Amino acid sequence: MSAMVSHARPLVLVTTASRDRDQGLRRQDAVTGRNYSQALRAEGALPVMAANLDVEAASELIERVDGLLLSGGADVAPERFAQAPHPGLGVVDEERDAFEIALYRAARARGLPVFGICRGIQLVNVAEGGTLHQHLPALAHAIQHDQRSIDGRPHHAVTLDGDSKSARAAGSTTVMTNSFHHQAVDTVAPSLRATGRTTDGIVEVLEGTSGAWLLCVEWHPEMMYATHPESRWPFRAFVEALGDARAEADQIAAVVPARTAQPA
Repeated sequence: MSAMVSHARPLVLVTTASRDRDQGLRRQDAVTGRNYSQALRAEGALPVMAANLDVEAASELIERVDGLLLSGGADVAPERFAQAPHPGLGVVDEERDAFEIALYRAARARGLPVFGICRGIQLVNVAEGGTLHQHLPALAHAIQHDQRSIDGRPHHAVTLDGDSKSARAAGSTTVMTNSFHHQAVDTVAPSLRATGRTTDGIVEVLEGTSGAWLLCVEWHPEMMYATHPESRWPFRAFVEALGDARAEADQIAAVVPARTAQPA
């Protein structure tokens, strides 16, 4: 569990994409949406970001934070789930896949809360042994999951299982979400539970069935955070989980010294 002073905001590592500059200095940047960080801070956490590094750096980074947010971005490479590339496969970033899977596994090993968004839900499912639909437009029954409006407004409904942590956090079994993805969860990993779907049956929410708090959504709540307050519940639930993890760590820290103290 995380060691941190009681008054500090929980520190959340937000993953990034690697992007080559096409102007100015010829270098590669680590980028992600500012709104992830704004939403985290608004709920009481403090975001930090890391470039995609060698997998050996993952454990060291996770040792210094209190939670992990897996952000959106490029497609997950299909060899990660033993498939050949579909003709509709988009850009992949194998270095990012490797680094984020290492971050995820280190976070789970430490018992840290993990929140996955869009690519994040896909990566977690693959890391746990599940598979993906590589290109939703190839499915005859699929509704539109890559909306044309780019401002992040709600686009379709997601139905949540009534007994899920998602429904409890949302205060409803139906939520309106935006949609900017062409890949999605197909076979759900055995260690995960699908608790939210669209009308076409596509998985939109995954939760962990054991271990530390784990929630993943297929939409982008950070893009609706400022304009649609009803969409804030995933961030609020994540930060509440960070607080619960801190309280548990504080209890352990208080008990262990008392048990190990030697009489004078």
